[in-house]
Amino acid sequence: MIGRLNHVAIAVPDLAAAAATYRNALGAKVTEPEDLPNHGVTVVFVELPNTKIELLHPLGDGSPIQGFLDKNPSGGMHHVCFEVYDILAAREQLKAEGKRILGDGEPKTGAHGKPVLFLHPKDFDGTLIEIEQV
Repeated sequence: MIGRLNHVAIAVPDLAAAAATYRNALGAKVTEPEDLPNHGVTVVFVELPNTKIELLHPLGDGSPIQGFLDKNPSGGMHHVCFEVYDILAAREQLKAEGKRILGDGEPKTGAHGKPVLFLHPKDFDGTLIEIEQV
């Protein structure tokens, strides 16, 4: 079921500063900020040869990232995203294994315009997992 690592997401308190750090200090290619109102975040992607790093910043009231930053004011790793070929089949297999799907259990459109689901961190050794259909 699991495919390649799509990205590692890092919540940051200052998106412009974080993007500049990756761009200037590491020489990485960094995308322009993109608002994702359905997820309550603004994102940029640091593009690497074999994967991406997603920098997340709160967008609007009630952003789940704001809660994360309240607990971790300096920011930190938020989630890991893996690719799957059939998100609905993956969801059913995960549910059959007793894994919890966050939200209403229906895929939402993610930052890449593809369906995504998030899996409860308590079911994955304390790590929030995102799966994205490719």
